Amino acid sequence: MKSADCIVRHPLNPILSAKDVPFDADLVFNAGVHKIDGTYYMLFRNDYCSPRGSHDLAGTNIGLARSADGIKWEVDPDIRWELSDGEINRIYDPRLQVIDGEIYICFAVGTRHGIRGGIAKTDKSFRSFEMLSMSAPDNRNMVLFPEKINGKFMRLERPFPVYSRGYDIFDIWSSDSADLLYWGNTQLVLGTEHVPFANAKIGPAAPPVKTDKGWLTVFHAVSAVEPKKNGWEDKWGKEYYAGIMLLDLKDPTKVIGMYDKPLLVPEADYETKGGFRNDVIFPGGMILEDNGEVKIYYGAADTVECLATANVDDLLALCLNK
Repeated sequence: MKSADCIVRHPLNPILSAKDVPFDADLVFNAGVHKIDGTYYMLFRNDYCSPRGSHDLAGTNIGLARSADGIKWEVDPDIRWELSDGEINRIYDPRLQVIDGEIYICFAVGTRHGIRGGIAKTDKSFRSFEMLSMSAPDNRNMVLFPEKINGKFMRLERPFPVYSRGYDIFDIWSSDSADLLYWGNTQLVLGTEHVPFANAKIGPAAPPVKTDKGWLTVFHAVSAVEPKKNGWEDKWGKEYYAGIMLLDLKDPTKVIGMYDKPLLVPEADYETKGGFRNDVIFPGGMILEDNGEVKIYYGAADTVECLATANVDDLLALCLNK
């Protein structure tokens, strides 16, 4: 498999890595990115080791970087979000969204009793956040749509029901809410069996982007492969790709088009070599620029943050098989 021809990796990749962070950092990846009033904001996952540079993970926090062009980033030295209270042990994999001028964050919440999906609110200072709701275990990879649909907030999510679907066979679902606190009307959006390049789990990646054809939506797809030494772990038996689909504008539970091949496959050295878990592509941010360029921000090898671009018309053509 190979990446779609319309995808261009940025020549400055990785655009953010541990060397760019002015505090303890070893793995900088799976960031949420949004453009707000002309400035790009990135909330990135930072796994840090003790001692720094070792393979002994000590903890996780969420850092903030800003950019004028979406390419060159400056990390705020004073912002490190952490959450630990005896039940919660960490928050990670942030996703950014702006709805009606308010800034929201979705992230995975590790707890003593399972992984939960959290939704929080912040402001442009990003100095603190207010937790609004958390799902029941086990759920993660939540992303919010950028506007209410039929009067409701909507999100994509990825519950992982081991007993009913089997180990690592997980799908993409949606839920809606009147207030971002209480969620329901949960419906299946895309099953793993509908993705030709996945034989294991799939899940949301970056928040959807609105186009005149539908909600342009990237997702992650996983293939189980023969376990081998492929990163820090003795045995790693998965490869992560990015896929792309188009959801109906009025009813985003309906997939109206999907590219039947991966959009982005691990190919570059920073995606396949020297990482924590090699052969991993995990998008967390997608921005549609006024000129039709789509910026796709993704974690590579669970180690660095990267950027790929494409034209929106080319991505739509992939989804609609044109």
